[in-house]
Amino acid sequence: MNADNVKSQMRKGMLEYCILLLLRKEQAYASDIIQKLKEAQLIVVEGTLYPLLTRLKNSDLLSYEWVESTQGPPRKYYRLTESGEVFLCELELAWKELNDTVNHLATN
Repeated sequence: MNADNVKSQMRKGMLEYCILLLLRKEQAYASDIIQKLKEAQLIVVEGTLYPLLTRLKNSDLLSYEWVESTQGPPRKYYRLTESGEVFLCELELAWKELNDTVNHLATN
């Protein structure tokens, strides 16, 4: 078994949660989301992010608005919807439970 493959799958599983956490704080442009994820050492490429943002929007967890830019075409800024906030709260509870379970197993 390859540890890198397992780590990659773990990161992919956390990606939606991390994006929702970022957008809870403030609306963001896709390249800003990528940059913040990179700063957190969760490397994501545009080819992964855009389909995920579309899926989250189609699930009514995100919405977006076009904002004029001084440096080129308008930019699409994403933000959480009310449904997205509720979903994020559910994910936070699931993360806490999973984290507690892993910590319990690691210390016993």
